Amino acid sequence: MTLQQSVQTCFNKYAAFSGRASRSEYWWFILFTAVVYGVLYGFASMLDSTFLSIIAYLFYLAVIVPSLAVAVRRMHDIGKGGGWIFISLVPLIGSIWYIVLACMPSQPGPNRFGENPDGPTPDSFKY
Repeated sequence: MTLQQSVQTCFNKYAAFSGRASRSEYWWFILFTAVVYGVLYGFASMLDSTFLSIIAYLFYLAVIVPSLAVAVRRMHDIGKGGGWIFISLVPLIGSIWYIVLACMPSQPGPNRFGENPDGPTPDSFKY
């Protein structure tokens, strides 16, 4: 999945907490939000612009729900429940654990949350 496809998918599934999200969908969207927010906030700080600061915060507010939704779908993709995103609230070790979970490969084939977003893999075919 490309950056553009990932961003479109995440905004199309704005508040969809069901289903699965591939690693590429999740990480491209996280990269997109971090870069856009960083650029907006960086320019706001550099120019000492209240207007750009407000735009940066509005962007941040606009992407909270899709970020949570794609995080839940990412946990579904590895076979975990969506509540696992809260492991990141545990100081220090929780964030590390969550990043490790988010980096894990997708479960091959369908799981209890739906079909594999990357499609069938060669090892999932029955012979």
